[in-house]
Amino acid sequence: MSIFFPGIGIEMNWVLLAVLGLALGVCTGFFGIGGGFMVTPGFNMLGMPMPFAIGTDLMQMSGKAVVSTLKHGKLGNVDLRLGLIMVVGTMAGVEIGKQVVMMLEGLGNVDVVVRYIYIVFLGGLGIYMLRESLKSGGGQGETARDVVQTSLAKKIQSLNLPPFISLPVSGIKRISIWMPLAIGLATGLMAGLLGVGGGFIRVPALIYLLGVPTVVAVGTDLFEIIISGAYGAFTYALADRIDLLAALITMGAASAGVQVGVVATKYVKGAALRKYFAYTILAAGISVALKQMGGVLGIEHLADAGTYLLFASAGGIALLISGLLLKGYLKARSLSPMEKLEKEYVHH
Repeated sequence: MSIFFPGIGIEMNWVLLAVLGLALGVCTGFFGIGGGFMVTPGFNMLGMPMPFAIGTDLMQMSGKAVVSTLKHGKLGNVDLRLGLIMVVGTMAGVEIGKQVVMMLEGLGNVDVVVRYIYIVFLGGLGIYMLRESLKSGGGQGETARDVVQTSLAKKIQSLNLPPFISLPVSGIKRISIWMPLAIGLATGLMAGLLGVGGGFIRVPALIYLLGVPTVVAVGTDLFEIIISGAYGAFTYALADRIDLLAALITMGAASAGVQVGVVATKYVKGAALRKYFAYTILAAGISVALKQMGGVLGIEHLADAGTYLLFASAGGIALLISGLLLKGYLKARSLSPMEKLEKEYVHH
């Protein structure tokens, strides 16, 4: 099942690439993330050097994000004003992150440093989100467009740092423009450094720091990924760190999975969505940690376990989301016409 990839000059299993793309496409549509926190390590575990894994992932994620954004836009889940403001900071952050990667590559330790950054970010963020979602009762009584008004979000919204903007789609009447710009810069830095769209940081940041409803954070992040992914891919292409064939295989499979993930958000409450997101992030963090420990200790089976966990967790969450979609669809079909109208009214 292996074929030669001319961009990096090695053979890789194209079936595993396609499976990874399909599973992450489902996650992209559902969680509003590019899936780079799983795809970049996945590429690397299959033998792709880390700089190529980062550049190739940025290229494929921007393509599938277009499909997801259009789908979420029809559901009213995209705050274009917020996304366009954030993108200014994102593009600056991507360039800074890329320069750091090129510097680390020159020093010869880019793979190790990037893996440790992944472990810290994925582990910490996954634990925080899991605690919050479990505290909220798993979504009992929430609507799809729930708002998590943390004390920090309230403080940020009340900061007196002009100029100010309003974000009607996100339900925010007044906020300093510097806040979304700062989030864009931070997530852009992660995009350029880790080969991700920044969604695994940006979605929680929009929810917990700005108080954006969960599904709007999902849709807006996907819009942002189109731009950050395209710009990141462009900068890495200039440095000749992209394998076009690997990107096309992954992107093609992901585009099919996206359709399932987006529609599934109609049937899942906000806190439940955040809980599944947390489990996915934690699984990715553990897999990268196992891969790194196996390499440091010289235990090949431990490194292999990290690879298996990554692919199993990606496939498992994709199957779970597909099951939620099927369950929601069957439940919706059993509703009376009046109940369907009430459900649509609550959603919008």
